[in-house]
Amino acid sequence: MKLSICTDVMGNLSFTDMLDKCVDLGVEGIEMTGGGWSPAPHFRADELLSDKGLLKSKLKEIEARGLQIAALNCSANPLDPGDMGKRHLKEMKETIQLAGEIGVTKIVTMSGLPEAAPGDMVPNWLVYTKSWPAEMPERDRYQWEDRAFPLWHDLVAHAKANGVEKYALENFSAMLVWNPETLFRLRNEVGPMVGMNLDPSHLFWKGACPIAVARALGDAIHHVHGKDTRIERGLADVNGLLELKDVTDVANRSWNYVAVGAGHDLQWWKEFFSVVGMMGYDGWVSLEMEDFTMSTNAGIQSSIDALQATIIR
Repeated sequence: MKLSICTDVMGNLSFTDMLDKCVDLGVEGIEMTGGGWSPAPHFRADELLSDKGLLKSKLKEIEARGLQIAALNCSANPLDPGDMGKRHLKEMKETIQLAGEIGVTKIVTMSGLPEAAPGDMVPNWLVYTKSWPAEMPERDRYQWEDRAFPLWHDLVAHAKANGVEKYALENFSAMLVWNPETLFRLRNEVGPMVGMNLDPSHLFWKGACPIAVARALGDAIHHVHGKDTRIERGLADVNGLLELKDVTDVANRSWNYVAVGAGHDLQWWKEFFSVVGMMGYDGWVSLEMEDFTMSTNAGIQSSIDALQATIIR
Protein backbone atom coordinates (compact mmCIF):
# COMPACT_ATOMS: atom_id res chain seq x y z
CA MET A 1 0.00 0.00 0.00
CA LYS A 2 1.09 3.56 -0.70
CA LEU A 3 0.02 6.80 0.94
CA SER A 4 -1.75 9.56 -0.94
CA ILE A 5 -3.84 12.55 0.04
CA CYS A 6 -7.13 13.99 -1.20
CA THR A 7 -6.24 17.46 -2.39
CA ASP A 8 -9.54 19.06 -1.32
CA VAL A 9 -8.06 19.80 2.10
CA MET A 10 -5.53 22.09 0.41
CA GLY A 11 -8.01 23.87 -1.81
CA ASN A 12 -6.85 27.23 -0.47
CA LEU A 13 -3.36 26.70 -1.91
CA SER A 14 -2.17 27.29 -5.44
CA PHE A 15 -1.47 24.20 -7.55
CA THR A 16 2.29 24.57 -7.11
CA ASP A 17 2.09 25.20 -3.37
CA MET A 18 -0.24 22.24 -2.97
CA LEU A 19 2.24 19.94 -4.73
CA ASP A 20 5.14 21.26 -2.67
CA LYS A 21 3.20 20.64 0.53
CA CYS A 22 2.50 17.05 -0.55
CA VAL A 23 6.24 16.52 -1.02
CA ASP A 24 6.95 18.04 2.40
CA LEU A 25 4.37 15.72 3.97
CA GLY A 26 6.07 12.68 2.50
CA VAL A 27 3.10 11.29 0.60
CA GLU A 28 3.70 9.42 -2.64
CA GLY A 29 0.45 10.17 -4.43
CA ILE A 30 -2.37 12.65 -4.86
CA GLU A 31 -6.07 11.98 -5.26
CA MET A 32 -7.08 14.84 -7.50
CA THR A 33 -10.65 16.17 -7.50
CA GLY A 34 -12.11 16.92 -10.90
CA GLY A 35 -15.62 18.16 -10.22
CA GLY A 36 -18.85 17.48 -8.34
CA TRP A 37 -19.06 18.93 -4.85
CA SER A 38 -15.33 19.59 -4.63
CA PRO A 39 -14.37 23.27 -4.27
CA ALA A 40 -10.69 22.58 -4.99
CA PRO A 41 -9.43 24.40 -8.11
CA HIS A 42 -6.35 22.32 -8.89
CA PHE A 43 -7.47 19.76 -11.47
CA ARG A 44 -10.87 20.63 -12.90
CA ALA A 45 -11.75 18.22 -15.68
CA ASP A 46 -13.61 20.67 -17.90
CA GLU A 47 -10.76 23.18 -17.75
CA LEU A 48 -8.05 20.64 -18.54
CA LEU A 49 -9.98 18.96 -21.35
CA SER A 50 -10.33 22.30 -23.10
CA ASP A 51 -6.71 23.41 -22.54
CA LYS A 52 -4.28 20.60 -23.36
CA GLY A 53 -1.33 22.91 -22.82
CA LEU A 54 -2.41 23.54 -19.23
CA LEU A 55 -2.95 19.82 -18.72
CA LYS A 56 0.53 19.01 -20.00
CA SER A 57 2.04 21.67 -17.75
CA LYS A 58 0.28 20.36 -14.64
CA LEU A 59 1.25 16.77 -15.35
CA LYS A 60 4.85 17.87 -15.79
CA GLU A 61 4.81 19.62 -12.40
CA ILE A 62 3.41 16.48 -10.73
CA GLU A 63 6.03 14.25 -12.36
CA ALA A 64 8.87 16.64 -11.52
CA ARG A 65 8.14 16.17 -7.81
CA GLY A 66 8.07 12.39 -8.00
CA LEU A 67 4.35 12.25 -7.24
CA GLN A 68 1.77 9.96 -8.81
CA ILE A 69 -1.94 10.49 -9.38
CA ALA A 70 -3.58 7.86 -7.19
CA ALA A 71 -7.05 8.42 -8.65
CA LEU A 72 -9.32 11.13 -9.96
CA ASN A 73 -12.13 12.00 -7.58
CA CYS A 74 -15.53 13.36 -8.51
CA SER A 75 -17.72 13.11 -5.42
CA ALA A 76 -21.17 13.87 -6.75
CA ASN A 77 -24.84 12.94 -6.99
CA PRO A 78 -25.49 12.10 -10.64
CA LEU A 79 -29.00 10.84 -9.72
CA ASP A 80 -30.25 14.11 -8.23
CA PRO A 81 -33.50 14.90 -10.10
CA GLY A 82 -32.70 18.60 -10.46
CA ASP A 83 -30.16 20.68 -12.32
CA MET A 84 -27.41 19.66 -9.90
CA GLY A 85 -27.77 16.05 -10.99
CA LYS A 86 -27.34 17.01 -14.64
CA ARG A 87 -24.24 19.06 -13.82
CA HIS A 88 -22.76 16.35 -11.61
CA LEU A 89 -23.30 13.66 -14.26
CA LYS A 90 -21.64 15.87 -16.87
CA GLU A 91 -18.66 16.49 -14.58
CA MET A 92 -18.37 12.79 -13.74
CA LYS A 93 -18.22 11.93 -17.43
CA GLU A 94 -15.66 14.67 -18.03
CA THR A 95 -13.56 13.33 -15.15
CA ILE A 96 -13.68 9.86 -16.71
CA GLN A 97 -12.67 11.27 -20.08
CA LEU A 98 -9.78 13.15 -18.49
CA ALA A 99 -8.67 10.00 -16.67
CA GLY A 100 -8.60 8.15 -19.97
CA GLU A 101 -6.47 10.83 -21.59
CA ILE A 102 -3.81 10.78 -18.87
CA GLY A 103 -3.79 7.05 -18.14
CA VAL A 104 -5.50 7.07 -14.73
CA THR A 105 -7.56 3.91 -14.37
CA LYS A 106 -9.53 4.56 -11.16
CA ILE A 107 -12.36 6.99 -10.42
CA VAL A 108 -13.38 7.69 -6.81
CA THR A 109 -16.98 8.82 -6.72
CA MET A 110 -20.42 8.13 -5.22
CA SER A 111 -23.37 6.08 -6.38
CA GLY A 112 -25.80 8.96 -6.31
CA LEU A 113 -29.24 9.20 -4.72
CA PRO A 114 -32.46 9.78 -6.69
CA GLU A 115 -35.94 10.88 -5.79
CA ALA A 116 -38.33 8.27 -4.35
CA ALA A 117 -41.06 8.58 -6.99
CA PRO A 118 -41.50 10.08 -10.47
CA GLY A 119 -41.99 13.82 -10.29
CA ASP A 120 -40.26 14.29 -6.93
CA MET A 121 -37.55 16.94 -6.93
CA VAL A 122 -35.62 16.04 -3.77
CA PRO A 123 -33.29 13.04 -3.33
CA ASN A 124 -34.70 10.64 -0.74
CA TRP A 125 -32.51 8.34 1.38
CA LEU A 126 -34.74 5.39 2.23
CA VAL A 127 -33.20 3.81 5.32
CA TYR A 128 -36.36 2.59 7.00
CA THR A 129 -37.92 -0.81 6.41
CA LYS A 130 -38.84 -1.69 2.83
CA SER A 131 -42.02 -3.47 3.96
CA TRP A 132 -43.89 -0.65 5.71
CA PRO A 133 -45.60 1.67 4.91
CA ALA A 134 -47.10 -0.17 1.94
CA GLU A 135 -45.63 2.21 -0.65
CA MET A 136 -42.03 1.58 0.44
CA PRO A 137 -41.28 -1.47 -1.76
CA GLU A 138 -42.25 0.43 -4.90
CA ARG A 139 -40.16 3.44 -3.89
CA ASP A 140 -37.17 1.16 -3.34
CA ARG A 141 -37.71 -0.63 -6.67
CA TYR A 142 -38.08 2.68 -8.51
CA GLN A 143 -34.85 4.11 -7.13
CA TRP A 144 -32.78 1.08 -8.08
CA GLU A 145 -34.39 -0.40 -11.17
CA ASP A 146 -35.72 2.70 -12.92
CA ARG A 147 -33.06 5.21 -11.91
CA ALA A 148 -29.78 3.73 -10.66
CA PHE A 149 -29.33 0.63 -12.82
CA PRO A 150 -29.74 2.40 -16.21
CA LEU A 151 -27.42 5.24 -15.24
CA TRP A 152 -24.70 2.94 -13.94
CA HIS A 153 -24.86 0.67 -16.99
CA ASP A 154 -24.19 3.84 -19.00
CA LEU A 155 -21.37 4.95 -16.72
CA VAL A 156 -19.69 1.52 -16.89
CA ALA A 157 -19.85 1.66 -20.70
CA HIS A 158 -18.45 5.21 -20.66
CA ALA A 159 -15.57 4.13 -18.44
CA LYS A 160 -14.73 1.16 -20.66
CA ALA A 161 -14.70 3.41 -23.72
CA ASN A 162 -12.15 5.66 -21.99
CA GLY A 163 -9.86 2.98 -20.59
CA VAL A 164 -10.96 3.42 -16.97
CA GLU A 165 -10.96 0.11 -15.10
CA LYS A 166 -12.45 0.80 -11.67
CA TYR A 167 -15.11 2.87 -9.97
CA ALA A 168 -14.57 3.17 -6.21
CA LEU A 169 -17.87 4.24 -4.65
CA GLU A 170 -17.52 5.87 -1.26
CA ASN A 171 -19.74 4.35 1.44
CA PHE A 172 -21.08 7.81 2.22
CA SER A 173 -24.44 8.57 3.82
CA ALA A 174 -27.42 9.75 1.73
CA MET A 175 -26.32 7.60 -1.23
CA LEU A 176 -27.88 4.43 -2.62
CA VAL A 177 -24.57 2.64 -2.03
CA TRP A 178 -23.57 3.12 1.62
CA ASN A 179 -22.55 -0.34 2.87
CA PRO A 180 -21.49 -3.74 1.44
CA GLU A 181 -25.05 -4.97 0.91
CA THR A 182 -26.01 -1.97 -1.21
CA LEU A 183 -22.70 -2.09 -3.09
CA PHE A 184 -23.27 -5.69 -4.11
CA ARG A 185 -26.82 -4.86 -5.17
CA LEU A 186 -25.38 -2.47 -7.74
CA ARG A 187 -22.26 -4.52 -8.54
CA ASN A 188 -24.28 -7.67 -9.24
CA GLU A 189 -26.30 -5.70 -11.78
CA VAL A 190 -23.61 -3.72 -13.62
CA GLY A 191 -20.45 -5.78 -13.07
CA PRO A 192 -17.17 -5.86 -11.12
CA MET A 193 -15.91 -2.54 -12.45
CA VAL A 194 -17.93 -1.09 -9.57
CA GLY A 195 -16.36 -1.57 -6.14
CA MET A 196 -16.09 0.34 -2.89
CA ASN A 197 -13.96 3.19 -1.70
CA LEU A 198 -13.69 1.77 1.80
CA ASP A 199 -13.90 4.78 4.14
CA PRO A 200 -13.95 3.71 7.81
CA SER A 201 -15.13 7.10 9.05
CA HIS A 202 -18.67 6.73 7.71
CA LEU A 203 -18.99 3.14 8.90
CA PHE A 204 -18.15 3.98 12.51
CA TRP A 205 -21.13 6.28 13.02
CA LYS A 206 -23.44 3.84 11.23
CA GLY A 207 -22.57 1.24 13.84
CA ALA A 208 -20.61 -1.01 11.46
CA CYS A 209 -17.13 -2.47 11.97
CA PRO A 210 -14.82 -1.45 9.11
CA ILE A 211 -12.63 -4.53 9.70
CA ALA A 212 -15.62 -6.82 9.25
CA VAL A 213 -16.67 -4.76 6.23
CA ALA A 214 -13.25 -5.27 4.64
CA ARG A 215 -13.63 -9.03 5.02
CA ALA A 216 -17.12 -8.90 3.51
CA LEU A 217 -15.97 -6.85 0.51
CA GLY A 218 -12.98 -8.97 -0.48
CA ASP A 219 -11.85 -8.04 -3.98
CA ALA A 220 -14.60 -5.41 -4.18
CA ILE A 221 -12.28 -3.05 -2.26
CA HIS A 222 -11.20 -0.68 -5.02
CA HIS A 223 -9.78 2.15 -2.93
CA VAL A 224 -9.29 3.08 0.73
CA HIS A 225 -9.68 6.41 2.49
CA GLY A 226 -7.70 6.99 5.68
CA LYS A 227 -10.23 8.87 7.79
CA ASP A 228 -11.33 8.45 11.39
CA THR A 229 -14.45 9.18 13.43
CA ARG A 230 -14.83 9.61 17.18
CA ILE A 231 -18.10 8.72 18.88
CA GLU A 232 -18.41 11.40 21.54
CA ARG A 233 -18.86 10.01 25.04
CA GLY A 234 -22.04 11.00 26.80
CA LEU A 235 -23.62 12.74 23.81
CA ALA A 236 -24.13 9.68 21.62
CA ASP A 237 -25.61 7.83 24.60
CA VAL A 238 -28.34 10.46 24.86
CA ASN A 239 -29.07 11.50 21.28
CA GLY A 240 -27.98 8.47 19.27
CA LEU A 241 -25.85 8.56 16.14
CA LEU A 242 -28.19 10.23 13.63
CA GLU A 243 -26.49 13.62 13.79
CA LEU A 244 -27.84 16.71 12.00
CA LYS A 245 -25.76 19.43 13.64
CA ASP A 246 -23.26 21.33 11.54
CA VAL A 247 -19.87 19.59 11.28
CA THR A 248 -18.22 22.65 12.81
CA ASP A 249 -20.34 22.36 16.00
CA VAL A 250 -17.87 19.80 17.30
CA ALA A 251 -18.51 20.26 21.03
CA ASN A 252 -22.19 19.36 20.72
CA ARG A 253 -22.21 16.58 18.11
CA SER A 254 -22.71 12.90 18.93
CA TRP A 255 -19.77 12.08 16.66
CA ASN A 256 -17.05 13.95 14.79
CA TYR A 257 -14.71 13.27 11.91
CA VAL A 258 -11.25 13.44 13.45
CA ALA A 259 -7.60 13.03 12.52
CA VAL A 260 -6.51 9.41 12.08
CA GLY A 261 -5.71 8.05 15.55
CA ALA A 262 -7.89 10.57 17.40
CA GLY A 263 -10.89 8.27 17.21
CA HIS A 264 -9.34 4.80 17.11
CA ASP A 265 -5.85 3.97 18.27
CA LEU A 266 -2.97 2.80 16.09
CA GLN A 267 -3.48 -0.83 17.09
CA TRP A 268 -6.95 -0.67 15.55
CA TRP A 269 -5.59 0.88 12.35
CA LYS A 270 -2.83 -1.76 12.12
CA GLU A 271 -5.44 -4.51 12.30
CA PHE A 272 -7.63 -2.73 9.74
CA PHE A 273 -4.85 -2.43 7.17
CA SER A 274 -3.70 -5.97 7.89
CA VAL A 275 -7.16 -7.33 7.07
CA VAL A 276 -7.51 -5.05 4.02
CA GLY A 277 -4.21 -6.48 2.79
CA MET A 278 -5.36 -10.03 3.52
CA MET A 279 -8.30 -9.41 1.23
CA GLY A 280 -5.86 -8.69 -1.59
CA TYR A 281 -5.85 -4.90 -1.65
CA ASP A 282 -2.38 -3.41 -2.18
CA GLY A 283 -3.28 -0.03 -3.70
CA TRP A 284 -3.48 3.54 -2.49
CA VAL A 285 -4.62 4.74 0.92
CA SER A 286 -5.72 8.36 0.63
CA LEU A 287 -5.89 10.65 3.62
CA GLU A 288 -9.14 12.60 3.66
CA MET A 289 -8.85 15.15 6.45
CA GLU A 290 -12.03 16.78 7.78
CA ASP A 291 -11.19 17.28 11.47
CA PHE A 292 -12.70 20.51 12.80
CA THR A 293 -11.51 19.86 16.36
CA MET A 294 -7.99 21.08 15.51
CA SER A 295 -6.22 23.17 12.92
CA THR A 296 -6.02 21.84 9.37
CA ASN A 297 -2.24 21.58 9.44
CA ALA A 298 -2.24 19.77 12.79
CA GLY A 299 -4.90 17.35 11.56
CA ILE A 300 -3.03 16.60 8.35
CA GLN A 301 0.30 16.03 10.08
CA SER A 302 -1.20 13.92 12.87
CA SER A 303 -3.04 11.78 10.32
CA ILE A 304 0.01 11.37 8.09
CA ASP A 305 2.08 10.22 11.08
CA ALA A 306 -0.59 7.68 12.06
CA LEU A 307 -1.03 6.33 8.54
CA GLN A 308 2.70 6.07 7.92
CA ALA A 309 2.95 4.00 11.09
CA THR A 310 0.11 1.62 10.25
CA ILE A 311 -0.33 1.00 6.50
CA ILE A 312 1.13 -2.22 5.14
CA ARG A 313 4.11 -1.52 2.91
